[in-house]
Amino acid sequence: MTKAMKFGVVVFPGSNCDRDVAYVTRDLLGQPTRMVWHQETDIADLDVIILPGGFSYGDYLRCGAIARFSPVMQQVIEHAQKGKFVLGICNGFQVLTEVGLLPGALVRNRNLHFICDRSPIQVQRSDLPWTKNYTAGETVTLPIAHGEGRFYADRKTLSKIEDNNQVVFRYQGDNPNGSLKRIAGICNRRGNVLGMMPHPERAAEAILGGSDGLKLFQGLLEQVAAIK
Repeated sequence: MTKAMKFGVVVFPGSNCDRDVAYVTRDLLGQPTRMVWHQETDIADLDVIILPGGFSYGDYLRCGAIARFSPVMQQVIEHAQKGKFVLGICNGFQVLTEVGLLPGALVRNRNLHFICDRSPIQVQRSDLPWTKNYTAGETVTLPIAHGEGRFYADRKTLSKIEDNNQVVFRYQGDNPNGSLKRIAGICNRRGNVLGMMPHPERAAEAILGGSDGLKLFQGLLEQVAAIK
């Protein structure tokens, strides 16, 4: 019998996609899942930490700027340093850049408007646990919903990201927010930390208009099961 993976979904004041993620991991995939309040300091029992979308702390100052100081985030950093899995979606991606687990930053969209749409996303890598159920170069459709989703990094940092093959997803066709190099998602060099602006949890069932996002979670489970 394959050992289950235990997921933790961090809940900040202002998170609004936390239950959407938990529905995927707990109800669709049948994995033990617990909601982790941002003030918790013990997440040692968890295999995967997910920072969901939303408006942590009302997005005051800038997105993720206050959430980075939540007590749980030091534990998330240590979790990642141990090689355990961390996924940041939308606001969660912003938080990961704020705490330094991922390079770059997410800034105001090019047109300064909030975008809520479905976007074609090209998968750049299929060699990661997150993407093993995709094919490199494959185009999937995922929802996007953000006002500060434009990926930005200085020239030197951007060059390192490209040279280290850290780009996991790129916007295909129209670049909805003006992200440099059409970047929609990146990972750390080790590959265990992934940040992405599109919402895979909102594309996990046909009733939602598509299930391309479910493959991300399934790939992680299958990769770990194969190792075990």
